[in-house]
Amino acid sequence: MTSTTSPSSPADTPDANGAGDGSAAASPRPTALRKRRKWGRWVQPWLYLAAPLVLLITFTYVPVGNMIWYSFTSWDGLDPVKEFIGLDNYIKAFTDPRYWQVFAVSLYYFAASFVQLALALYFATMLSFRTRFRNFFKGVLFFPYLLNGVAIGFVFLYLFQPGGTLDSLLGVFGVSETPFWLGDPDIANISLAATSIWRYMGLNFVLFLGAIQSIPHELYEAAELDGANSWQQFRYIIAPGIKRIIGLSFILAIAGSLSVFEIPYIMTGGANGTSTFVIQTVQTAFVFRGIGLASALAVILLVIVLLTTWLQRRIVPDEKVSLS
Repeated sequence: MTSTTSPSSPADTPDANGAGDGSAAASPRPTALRKRRKWGRWVQPWLYLAAPLVLLITFTYVPVGNMIWYSFTSWDGLDPVKEFIGLDNYIKAFTDPRYWQVFAVSLYYFAASFVQLALALYFATMLSFRTRFRNFFKGVLFFPYLLNGVAIGFVFLYLFQPGGTLDSLLGVFGVSETPFWLGDPDIANISLAATSIWRYMGLNFVLFLGAIQSIPHELYEAAELDGANSWQQFRYIIAPGIKRIIGLSFILAIAGSLSVFEIPYIMTGGANGTSTFVIQTVQTAFVFRGIGLASALAVILLVIVLLTTWLQRRIVPDEKVSLS
């Protein structure tokens, strides 16, 4: 009887190099390659983020950490020894009325921020459509935001000074008795708040303009065919479409009204009842050499801004807007 043998499978046939299992010998290489590719996909984003993260941690989070530590000390900014005093700086900040009366000044800028947002939204809506010289007006509205805050402070300082540009302009219209725009405590903060409106309206204008122009033009055409007027188009198309930008601008307005510094500092130095919380903090740190107390005030301001932002997000949640 002739014996028969089953044909050997390709996997059991020795390869050219004498290996018994060709697939078993080759399988580790694709597995290792997949691991390297997976590792590369995980590492590559962090390589791109390494430099920004180093800069962010070095110049943001490390200084904030140091500021929090300084707030628990009596450091004067010069002494190498930082004496730990616990919550004394915070107790003084909350009990001394000098550090809380200045928050009343922020109300002027808070009210001015709503005027600023309304004007920016109005001009952005008008210039989003066909308007003569609209590119010229866009540049005029955004130009103040490009200027240096110190330069703006000096320009408006000459504008508001007695016998200055504003008084001369009012004299042309027969106004002979003009108030002390920066010397009268009842008017000084209004003058400074008006300067801030002119200074920062360009930023909100650009944000609103970009958001409005991102809305599909077909929606306006459909609204016109349905007989919608300009107000109805704004109410049902523009306002819902830029809801997120309005919320962002509102948060920036609150934070800005609490942290006003350069305009009143340059124009009045905080005199005549125009001192803001930030000016008070800077004077505490660099005039009265109270770095620890000033750090506590800065931490309090940071917590107030974060808390206000959180409350705003809770009251007006950021919902997904769909116009389609």
